[in-house]
Amino acid sequence: MKVVSMKNIAKTIQIFLPDGNARSIRLAEITSRTVQAIQIPRSKISEASKRKEVKSVGVYFLFGEDEKTGLPLVYIGEAEDCLTRITQHNRGKGFWESAIAITSKTNSFTKAHAKYLEWYCHQQAVETNRYSVENSTIPTKPYISEQMEADLMDNYETIKVLLSTLGFPVLETVAVKKQPSEMLFCRGQGVEAKGQYTDDGFII
Repeated sequence: MKVVSMKNIAKTIQIFLPDGNARSIRLAEITSRTVQAIQIPRSKISEASKRKEVKSVGVYFLFGEDEKTGLPLVYIGEAEDCLTRITQHNRGKGFWESAIAITSKTNSFTKAHAKYLEWYCHQQAVETNRYSVENSTIPTKPYISEQMEADLMDNYETIKVLLSTLGFPVLETVAVKKQPSEMLFCRGQGVEAKGQYTDDGFII
């Protein structure tokens, strides 16, 4: 199956601030797509309970950092009611500071959709290796039709863009240019390194 990436296609992304505070709940969507992302700071779970968008079937991400190393952490899950599951994690998981629920604006996601997206996002997060994935149980791939899988891969591309837009590039690979002229080199006694400036900063 061929997957068409949205990477090089121009997009319009709309971010809605329900209470006017950019550090509070944020709703993000690509205006031409049916997928939406709802970012919920841990301190705003009570306010999030008033939002119908997060009370739907979907996949969700919990983001935080390791207290000892400062490295970023992520937990990826799925639920028939994302708000209920995130609220449970508020009592049971200590590391996270912000949750992002991914749901459908048309309420078209089913349990099978959510389980597939959970499995695929988990797989890609491990592969990109930007965040330490905190799932103790590895999600399994559900059986779905080829047509449904094609639709969900399109949804996945939207999810990847929305997560990055909200500041969590957990599914984005680090793009390193191969042209030698754009590399910086450093050599010393027993040490050799190279690096370059990328969209993610200076990579060594």
